[in-house]
Amino acid sequence: MIRANADYVFEVSWEVCNKAGGINTVIKTKAPYMLSYYTNYFLIGPYFKQKADVELRQEEPPDFLKDVFFDLKSHGIKCYYGIWEIRGEPRVILVDFQSLFSEKDKIKARMWEKFKVDSLNAPYDFDEPLVWSWCVGMLLEKIGQAFNKMKIIAHFHEWLSGAGLLYLKINNSGIKTIFTTHATMLGRTLAGNGFKLYHELGKFDPIQKAKEFNILAKHTMEMACALNTDIFTTVSEITSLETEKLLGRKADVLLLNGIDVERYPTIEETSIKHVTCKDIIREFLTYHFFPYYTFDLKDSLIFFFASRYEFSNKGMDILIKALGILNKKLKEEETSRTVSVFFWVPMRTNGVKVELLENKNYYRHIKSLVDMKSNQILQQIVNDFISRTLSVDESFFEKDFMRELRTNILSFQRTGNPTILTHNIDNEANDPLVHGLLAEGLDNKPNDKVKVIVYPVYLTGNDGLLNLSYYDAMAGCHFGLFPSYYEPWGYTPLEAAAMGIASLTSDLSGFGKYIQNKLLKEHSGIYILKMFGKTKEEQIKALADIMYKYANLDHAERVQNKINAKYISNLADWKHFVKFYIVAHNRALEK
Repeated sequence: MIRANADYVFEVSWEVCNKAGGINTVIKTKAPYMLSYYTNYFLIGPYFKQKADVELRQEEPPDFLKDVFFDLKSHGIKCYYGIWEIRGEPRVILVDFQSLFSEKDKIKARMWEKFKVDSLNAPYDFDEPLVWSWCVGMLLEKIGQAFNKMKIIAHFHEWLSGAGLLYLKINNSGIKTIFTTHATMLGRTLAGNGFKLYHELGKFDPIQKAKEFNILAKHTMEMACALNTDIFTTVSEITSLETEKLLGRKADVLLLNGIDVERYPTIEETSIKHVTCKDIIREFLTYHFFPYYTFDLKDSLIFFFASRYEFSNKGMDILIKALGILNKKLKEEETSRTVSVFFWVPMRTNGVKVELLENKNYYRHIKSLVDMKSNQILQQIVNDFISRTLSVDESFFEKDFMRELRTNILSFQRTGNPTILTHNIDNEANDPLVHGLLAEGLDNKPNDKVKVIVYPVYLTGNDGLLNLSYYDAMAGCHFGLFPSYYEPWGYTPLEAAAMGIASLTSDLSGFGKYIQNKLLKEHSGIYILKMFGKTKEEQIKALADIMYKYANLDHAERVQNKINAKYISNLADWKHFVKFYIVAHNRALEK
């Protein structure tokens, strides 16, 4: 076990007790492992009352913080101390920055004078973290003064915490700093706007591009932090390549994102969960599709895509076209196999489609009717088996039961095609995802072998349709699809693997690049789509080929994929990856 040399570590993020994205997951899942190295480990985040009331268990601060808090209060900054109620129960300081908001222009002026952070026309979502992190800088400065003989590390995540790092630099604090960019603002923005980022790196002026896309404040803040921190880190090799060209510095240390494997079910438990959750998904498929036509659910695989709505960055554009090719291939072969593909992509919605709610209600009526008579029917079957008089025609059932059942089934039936959308969304006709699917002929016709379902709400376990949590919905599927173009790390395929689900990622994602040389040759559990240096047409064809290959695996081969995926997830356990943080901290102390 590597030795940690710091006496105190303060990790600073806008997402401490304030979930906004993936960094919240990184910090939460890593915390127990950081505590195994550091007795004095603290997290610092922003104070938002509603979130703090849920996530923070307030406690009396230790003596060394009481004086610091009292001093800051005289400047109008109030700090809250307590335990973050997550695994490991790390100690947390939340900083209320609202009373200093009137100082934002003075802070911006200092940032420009000292570091050329160009925030003159910055939007409001820049101002809030700017003021908060400046307050954090003041907090850390006072802690450093109280412990001037101690070895203290302040670790800042993303540009949102950057003003705190730069404050320490301005005031010549003895605290050693680390800055982690999880994804560059400019890289994500360019890739999201269809710019061929990896082909063009080093061939354009980053400042000019940041101006063009109105992200100059965030980009220059990020650049200032990267250039002025003691140790600069990123989460993957691919992002380090990007920061070298866009921010002017490659990573000193790579801080790969791990998972807390203990939180996930064992391979035996994943098998049980798969069967249970798959049955729930199949019930949804029954009332979604069967009013219009039927297909063999036992010979139907369930694929899924889950992501925030970044059409090009997350590879939705190439996935849609590859699904179109897969559909044609399977139709040409006249196979009995179908592939149902869920797009779990949250959007603004205006309620569930009325026809889908009606389908669900009619289905429930039919199911309730059969359930009500099930004991009687079962007893009749047993009796008839014993007496060797089992009948299989309609005369076996009571006439009233059959009459009511036929009425319900007639109400359940519909004409036309099932909708590809479960909910009403804004501007449905021009939505890129919906428009792309329809353009590829993926509109759920009876002869389509690829069925698509755009499910635009968060999987909370209480959405009124599937009613499955994110992990349970994932567990009920066979194959996850994540062909990202821009993905600094990429948690989802790793989470799928930990749930015993095979998945696909790309060699442009941090996780894909890390894992590609560690995969087994056959039934690897995680498939790597080669995208780097390939044309879009080559990427689409390769993706279609992988999906086709997976769609034709037999049950034993799919089980082997599950086992291999689960094994691979253990390679990214935080117990292995946390050491990179300790290395970064130790190197900062050596500066």
